[in-house]
Amino acid sequence: MAIAQRGGFLETVLDQFDRTAARLNLDPSLRVVLRTCKREFTVNFPVQMDDGQVRVFTGYRIQHSQARGPSKGGIRYHPGVTIDEARALAILMTWKCAVVRLPFGGAKGAVDCDPHRLSIKEIERVTRRFTAELEPIIGPDSDIPAPDLGTGAREMAWILDTYSMHRGYSVPAVVTGKPIELGGSEGRLEATGHGVALCVAESAKRSGLPWPNVRVAIQGFGNVGSVTARVLASQGCPIVALSDVSGGVYHPSGLDLRNLTRHVEEHLQIAGFPGGEPIDNASLLTCDCDVLVPAAMEQQILASNADQVRARLIVEGANGPIDGIADEMLAKRGVTIVPDILANAGGVTVSYFEWVQGREAFFWSEAEVRERLVTIMTKAFDDIWRTAKSEGVTLREAALLLAVDRVGRALSLRGLYP
Repeated sequence: MAIAQRGGFLETVLDQFDRTAARLNLDPSLRVVLRTCKREFTVNFPVQMDDGQVRVFTGYRIQHSQARGPSKGGIRYHPGVTIDEARALAILMTWKCAVVRLPFGGAKGAVDCDPHRLSIKEIERVTRRFTAELEPIIGPDSDIPAPDLGTGAREMAWILDTYSMHRGYSVPAVVTGKPIELGGSEGRLEATGHGVALCVAESAKRSGLPWPNVRVAIQGFGNVGSVTARVLASQGCPIVALSDVSGGVYHPSGLDLRNLTRHVEEHLQIAGFPGGEPIDNASLLTCDCDVLVPAAMEQQILASNADQVRARLIVEGANGPIDGIADEMLAKRGVTIVPDILANAGGVTVSYFEWVQGREAFFWSEAEVRERLVTIMTKAFDDIWRTAKSEGVTLREAALLLAVDRVGRALSLRGLYP
């Protein structure tokens, strides 16, 4: 998948904050605090590879804010990941948690590596050594990691085990997104996709689109994109385009999702699926559809391709998939955009449920988890939609107004430690 240069990602996130702070008339002392990440941890750690050689990896853990509670955010394994990317994602996590009223601040971790080029044992050694380096700053009361790009339940199990070994007792609430057998939550794996699908449905209905007969294109067929596609298809939406890192496929009347899923299970990629016209990831973003769900990587819709986007509604399954200039271009054209800090908040919401269950050692059924998720996401969507209408702003601006105001109030109430 072609990925745009990320140099402007942090600048876009900070510019969004600056505009929001100005509109709120936020106190200058609060602005300077919220514009800066609270703690930044960089480590270069050695790992012995399968061939006996030692390789040094660079990892980051950024904690943006803990004003509303412990910091919360995923750990990604991706080649070329930078500290600025981690900073931007940590800031977005703070706003995301505030949007859905979770008692968390934002954090993000990353290791510069390509997990596809590492063996399972090498990934385990990277994970355990990185966890040992993070041990002084993470914990169920301080900073709770979770899966992100390139990591999953397996890596969370290794983090849990390594951290617990250092403590001398099991600490299941130190991470979320872990296997059910180790204290993970029912419904966690599918939570982000279910939240994205909920936002598609709510925004389509309120935007006057002919729900559920809306043609949906989804960039990314990982955990988020695949679940979103499955849920929307089950509700009657034709999924006209899907893609992954290998490429994509388009069919104007809708893809056969069952056969496509079977093809991916067999070939480990969408490319080559015979049930539609082959397209690349760039073409998917501009294909003929009603709803576009970018659920792959940040900075995918830019000034260079925004005017070619044909969707009337965009729901951000990924973090930061639209840059600042493109966001303004699309808004001027009347395209409705459901921002990432709402659309993909289902994952962190059920991570919160998992954290609560881990601390209480009392677990909920999948039906209970799903019901609570729908309640929280729907309430947050209503708050943002109402604010957008009353203030005459976009959904992104409304979400940021609510989030920044909530975090700012928390900071103000806590005061400044001398």
